[in-house]
Amino acid sequence: MNRARSQAGGYAIAMLVACSVPAAFAEEAVSFDPRQHPQTQPLVEELTEQGVPKEWLEQALTQASYRQEVLDAMAGAAERRLRWFEYRDIFLTEQRIVEGAAFMQTHADALARAEADYGVPPEVITAIIGVETYYGRHKGRHKVLDSLATLAFHHPARGDFFRGELAAFLTIAYQQEVEPSSLYGSYAGAMGYPQFIPTSYQAYAVDFDGDDKRDLWNNPVDAIGSVANYFAEHGWQRGGAIYHEAKGPETRPDALRFNQTVRPDTTAAEAAEQGVVTEASLSPDTPVIPLVLEYADGQERYRLGETNFYVITRYNHSHLYAMAVAELAEAIKQQAEAEHD
Repeated sequence: MNRARSQAGGYAIAMLVACSVPAAFAEEAVSFDPRQHPQTQPLVEELTEQGVPKEWLEQALTQASYRQEVLDAMAGAAERRLRWFEYRDIFLTEQRIVEGAAFMQTHADALARAEADYGVPPEVITAIIGVETYYGRHKGRHKVLDSLATLAFHHPARGDFFRGELAAFLTIAYQQEVEPSSLYGSYAGAMGYPQFIPTSYQAYAVDFDGDDKRDLWNNPVDAIGSVANYFAEHGWQRGGAIYHEAKGPETRPDALRFNQTVRPDTTAAEAAEQGVVTEASLSPDTPVIPLVLEYADGQERYRLGETNFYVITRYNHSHLYAMAVAELAEAIKQQAEAEHD
């Protein structure tokens, strides 16, 4: 996913506008060599002023390749085309749950520190990494340099955004002494265990094992701390719920906005006035996000998300994503407790 998939994920993949380019253009050979590509020259000048050597930048951009498949992939994000039960089935598998419990056991100390420092439960951090990269197994098959160069200079709607991500990526690679063309990630440029986009990497990645490096590509401990830091910086409420089961009318009430990924602006009392109620003990003024989810039996069921649900959508701007993370976290915790017993 992409999302932190951060600004999650940060980059977040679900918020990006779908697009493509003409087929004829897609077949043309494209060079990002700053000596031939006029749009990369200002980028080199900008980063040179910030301390990245010009020769290093020119060499890096010369190695970038145009990838039509990256632009094509932007139109197919699962968050935009699947119903809840279809999306859920991708992530709520027995194997992903079992391996999530194993990841929690392996990294119990780091996860406990992350919860103590940032307030984010181990199972939630684990579920994010499980959804994003299957606990580090699938970190992406696209060269980040190729993806970001293609999107920065050939995405008709979001070029400026991706130009900023390309600049951040080159800066990170230079500062961490990593060959830019050696790094792989998602088609949208998300990287490492938690799939942070480069600006999220700069803003939220932490050195959580004390080795003086912020390595999200190869270090799961740094990834654990970084995911927790990301959530804390976006307003995670320590000890707070993510969502509650609810009941409601057969027809969705028009007065409520469902499945929003903006900060909660409906209260539990307002939802109840429209017939969407939960058995949880919520204060009437508790901010909630009314949710309605489609199931394979054709039924729609209600839930109420709290602020922590909204925080998860900062990683990927999709209510389906946030709910999948929440349910996977619950399942992983149950699995871990059953194995412990």
